[in-house]
Amino acid sequence: MAHSLRPVRDGDQEFLLSLYASAREDELSRTGWTDEQKDAFVRMQFDAQTTYYRQVYPQMEYTVIDHDGADAGRLILAELGDEIRIVDIALMPAHRGAGIGTALITDVFTCARAANKAVRIHVEVFNPAKKLYERLGFKEIEDKGVYLQMEWRPA
Repeated sequence: MAHSLRPVRDGDQEFLLSLYASAREDELSRTGWTDEQKDAFVRMQFDAQTTYYRQVYPQMEYTVIDHDGADAGRLILAELGDEIRIVDIALMPAHRGAGIGTALITDVFTCARAANKAVRIHVEVFNPAKKLYERLGFKEIEDKGVYLQMEWRPA
């Protein structure tokens, strides 16, 4: 399994939008909306999220995950004082469950260990990825209602 990261480029917007849409598919399937309404909602939410991330994390590393030559997802990291924040990590459905997320997070741990920093991530309470984060050693440090803040610290 070969994966790598590259900075987001202008031509990546449609891929990133489809990635975002894939993560909202289940939720939107229950709305009864038309495809046009779903598309408009997804675009609006994606644009709002991107704007928010750029405002709150102006120094973020915004990367596309390449897996065996195909765009597979995105990883957004930000160094914030004593932590490395995983702002967002997402994989296209065809690339989920293949160990890519585990490998990328393990790489983040390596960087955090070298810098003696914690790694933090927010996850929705019912997101299946929460189990992965727990398995990798993240601990819940704050319950924010819909989201949990989780943290991993070097030994």
